[in-house]
Amino acid sequence: MGEFMAEIKVRISETYRSLESAQAAGDDFLADTHASELEDLYRIAARNGVDAHS
Repeated sequence: MGEFMAEIKVRISETYRSLESAQAAGDDFLADTHASELEDLYRIAARNGVDAHS
């Protein structure tokens, strides 16, 4: 696994956990921020041929 692939998957995992925490805390603004970041990370991964959903 390349360094980029490993790093993007780590970032996605961390951001997803942060999103879940924000949702559990009822912080809609922070949850929206993390959701947007996740979308960006998935888009970056896809552009670089990384299957970030696996």
